[in-house]
Amino acid sequence: MPTQKFHYIDDIFCCHEVPLETIAEQAGTPSYVYSGDAIRENYRAYDRALAGLEHDIHYAVKANSSLGILSLLAEEGAGFDIVSGGELYRVLKAGGDPSRVVFSGVGKTSEELRYALEQEIGRFNCESDGELRLLRELAAQIGRKPEVSLRVNPDIDAETHPYIATGLREHKFGIGLAEAERIYRQAAELHPLRLNGIGCHIGSQIFNIGAFAEALQRVLELAGRLRGFGVPIEALDLGGGLGVEYETGKQSPSIADYGRMLCAALAGANFRLGIEPGRSIVGQAGVLLTRVLYRKAGEGKVFAIVDAAMNDLIRPALYRAHHEVLPVRRSGRPVELTDVVGPVCESGDFLAKGRAMPRAEPGDLLAIATTGAYGFVLSSNYNSRPRAAEALVEGGSVRIVRRREIWEDLIRGEVVCVQA
Repeated sequence: MPTQKFHYIDDIFCCHEVPLETIAEQAGTPSYVYSGDAIRENYRAYDRALAGLEHDIHYAVKANSSLGILSLLAEEGAGFDIVSGGELYRVLKAGGDPSRVVFSGVGKTSEELRYALEQEIGRFNCESDGELRLLRELAAQIGRKPEVSLRVNPDIDAETHPYIATGLREHKFGIGLAEAERIYRQAAELHPLRLNGIGCHIGSQIFNIGAFAEALQRVLELAGRLRGFGVPIEALDLGGGLGVEYETGKQSPSIADYGRMLCAALAGANFRLGIEPGRSIVGQAGVLLTRVLYRKAGEGKVFAIVDAAMNDLIRPALYRAHHEVLPVRRSGRPVELTDVVGPVCESGDFLAKGRAMPRAEPGDLLAIATTGAYGFVLSSNYNSRPRAAEALVEGGSVRIVRRREIWEDLIRGEVVCVQA
């Protein structure tokens, strides 16, 4: 089953020992349901895997920014990788330590940089010479001496979906190795910035650990050259991107194997390693609960029309991503090829196409698996649909960590303009 801590008990799909039917009664549908225990265990697996190194684990907030999940990870001692001022605000509200925050992203605004400087975050991963100059100006104005890494682009093919690949020279992310070396060698001109780290991130949903090893080797070679020139490189950040299993039969890379590769490559190298896992911590720890509204038999095709839609989970429409669809109550009904679709007025509004699944009837609950990452965070109010609730399960306890939006939420901040 491609979802952690979710299993069948007497033909009822459960999170831990809690029937998802019970959560649907509490939270309604559609709703995201997360396993807190799975999230904790995945974070701890990274910590164990890197036990032989000085290391920092910065959870990639963009994967799932729910305050419930952020506070849980802050309690575990996690750092945080952010890509906006809003994500920093969330981390701080959730109890995160600003000194353990890394600010990544290619388009940071002056307001976001100033806010992060004022909060005295741990490190900035800068992605252009222009960003460095702006950060230097702001830091001098408010009297800060931030630690900074350049995010370099190692020109590595991560063999992933083109929308989530970031490590080739054709991508907008990072700075080429030669240009980065030139900037580092002029680091003294960037005072008060402390340019003492190197970062890279080659993409997401990567199954080939060798791609990470190749990227790390190029970063290590650059770090060695820079140290030879007297540039005090102390920290390396390899980013995130470890893949997870969305489809039954495709095995996720092992966090332990990934850690062994990193430990072997950095043995005796005297760097502090940072990584930024997101999807591999929360992805398999969540499902999207949805209820069947109608069964519609078309010409040569059956549609299960459900109350979740592309505005709730856009990954299938955006990436043609596969998510397993599981009946919350096993029925023993015959299997038929089904398109699972939502109410949104778009032909691209589907959660699954051509799935062999037990006949779905109105009122049935379905669980869309492996939606803990890039599910709710990519949701919207398209078609003026309120966003889903979120529930967090730890042991036998269920907490609603985000209430379902109501219609009044849809127009918050808007005004009616009536001409006289």
